[in-house]
Amino acid sequence: MSDALRIVIAGGSGTLGRALSTQLVRRGHEVVVLTRAPRSPSRHPGVREVHWDGRTLGRWTQELAAPGTALVNLAGRLVDARPTPENIADLTRSRVEATTALVEASQRLEEPLTHWVQASTTAIWSDAGDRLLEETSPVPVGLPQMTGVAERWERAAEGAHCDHQVVLRTGIVLEAGTPALERLVLLARWGLGGPVGTGRQWVSWIHVEDWGRIVLAALGLEQPQLPEGIVVASAPHPVRNAEMMRLLRRGVGRSHGLPTPAPLLRLGAVLLRTDPALGLTGRHATSRVLDEAGFRFQHPRLDGALADLLPG
Repeated sequence: MSDALRIVIAGGSGTLGRALSTQLVRRGHEVVVLTRAPRSPSRHPGVREVHWDGRTLGRWTQELAAPGTALVNLAGRLVDARPTPENIADLTRSRVEATTALVEASQRLEEPLTHWVQASTTAIWSDAGDRLLEETSPVPVGLPQMTGVAERWERAAEGAHCDHQVVLRTGIVLEAGTPALERLVLLARWGLGGPVGTGRQWVSWIHVEDWGRIVLAALGLEQPQLPEGIVVASAPHPVRNAEMMRLLRRGVGRSHGLPTPAPLLRLGAVLLRTDPALGLTGRHATSRVLDEAGFRFQHPRLDGALADLLPG
């Protein structure tokens, strides 16, 4: 096992950062969160919060200097925004600038970081239809929105001074109480939990506990330890949107739900200031790397994951 028991999480005050911090602290590891808005006391017992602006070098770089330090880079603006040129540019800038600053800070270290876990997204493949995607699947060239954002995000991490780097292309992370899941649950309870658009778009998803365990494996803190390179952090059984909505309805005790036609979703997306592509596009992404490494999901199927996450 790795000796990297000190983990710095950039952008760790969000949903995934909080979940990961909890898992790390429970295992007795030291956790430092780089955040634009640190709190005292910290949001989580056992976690120290340090200010950074996500762009420039500063005193926060000292947090990387201790021997045996590992880094998890989750920094970046939430993708739940209208797909305007300005928002796409901001989504890109918030990720690339933060990653570039971290890489530059690492290059000034006397000793390399033991591990670097770089966040990315399966949305890098855009709307992939029925293509079966894995780590070696080619990325589309020249597409806007999250394909362009994620490609530059991943590329910004090149040159990091570290012994071991893993890039996690993550599917939709399911966690109780998060806005994404709560919004779907609310629709199902209101009788609007039918298929979205055609309902045939694939949903690549992962339970938050399994996502955290993959990060721990990438950090060398849990077996099986993962090799360097790209890893798809997604459950082994993606489902189509219609099946996901059916399972959500079942989870909240609703047998039927009205569908949401694409024009209605696009109108609603304008009102909610979000991107309709989040509901209308999809991809079937699974991990050959995790399978070959012997990683075993605690929640491999969506019905079991929802049963664990939904109240009652």
